[in-house]
Amino acid sequence: MLKRTHKDLVDEALRETRAIGVAEAGELLETEGALFVDVRDVRELRREGKIPGAFHAPRGMLEFWVDPTSPYYKDAFAAGRALVLYCALDWRAVLATKTLQDMGLEDVRHLEGGFKAWREAGLPVDPPEGRK
Repeated sequence: MLKRTHKDLVDEALRETRAIGVAEAGELLETEGALFVDVRDVRELRREGKIPGAFHAPRGMLEFWVDPTSPYYKDAFAAGRALVLYCALDWRAVLATKTLQDMGLEDVRHLEGGFKAWREAGLPVDPPEGRK
């Protein structure tokens, strides 16, 4: 029997992280001040597209890509910009946001409702690669 379920972990992370709604995120995307980080699996990107300009950092590699001491570090995280993490529904992004906060990042939040909410709001989406 599990001591804590995935729901327990997500609920805890929701209490300790900052969400950003799709309207505010859409405005933030236009100002180019934040780095949108897509933590979905590559298959989801190929199937559904992504938020324009978003950087893809799979959930399983995020901690390694953010940490400058890691051999897998990615320069996209060097700029010190605010981070807006998103996934399909916001569960993985909430957990990822909590993890990055625990690592010491302060200006990180997650997109409430995830990519699904973004699309439903009619905000721009880059089509999957190879599709127009």
